[in-house]
Amino acid sequence: MADVGFIGLGSQGAPIAVRMMAGNRLTVWARRPEALAPFVDKGAQAATTVEELGVACDHVGVCVVNDADVVEVCDRLIPAMRPGSVLAIHSTILPETCEALAERAAERGVLLLDAPVSGGSPAAEAGTLTVMCGGSDVAFAQALPVLRTFGAKIVLLGPAGAGQRAKIVNNALLAANMGLAHSALGIAEGIGVDRAALADLIQHSSGRSFGFEVVARLPAPPAFAHGAALLFKDVGLLGAISHPDNPLAVAAMPFLDATGVTQEKP
Repeated sequence: MADVGFIGLGSQGAPIAVRMMAGNRLTVWARRPEALAPFVDKGAQAATTVEELGVACDHVGVCVVNDADVVEVCDRLIPAMRPGSVLAIHSTILPETCEALAERAAERGVLLLDAPVSGGSPAAEAGTLTVMCGGSDVAFAQALPVLRTFGAKIVLLGPAGAGQRAKIVNNALLAANMGLAHSALGIAEGIGVDRAALADLIQHSSGRSFGFEVVARLPAPPAFAHGAALLFKDVGLLGAISHPDNPLAVAAMPFLDATGVTQEKP
């Protein structure tokens, strides 16, 4: 039984944290104390500070929104964590941010693993997330028992930052598939093909994809506004590490624009 901790109890982080309780002692921290109550009710400990959580745990998972939030949390975690413990970053952020944090963690003897996930809250609840890891062999091996509590496909892709690069490409590909699906359905309607009939047909044909399935069941693109905001961020991250006008971004933008989400384009 390991002492594990989690910070970032959102729609994806919360079910990950619940899954981590299997065979482990869980400590959680949140900016809003009321967010801790469901976990305390299940037997978790609530830390009053980030530092208190860091001291108490052998493995800490972080799943906050963006680079600035990750850095803010890690600025407090890394000095508090014991040498030999693991810090797993499940947020989707710039690879360079993870690389810099890994260097800082190494100075303290802490093993950092960037480990963004794919599958959303349903897969987190089922324990079937895909976990894309970047870090040392030692960090990966030590983290693996905890990652297996919520992940089904868990892959070490290279040093710190490699997991982020894979996740960014994956999510940009999803956005591109959704953009192409949106364009395909629009073209079909424009040439007189019934949209609903074509959507059903493609689900059974070679043009199908997960992105197409999502677009086909939307009443209109704005219904995907929440998800679009996250994909906007990930397409932007790809632009930052590749080129703003990369083919995935070009394919994704017609659909993302149609959602009505206002965000800086890659």
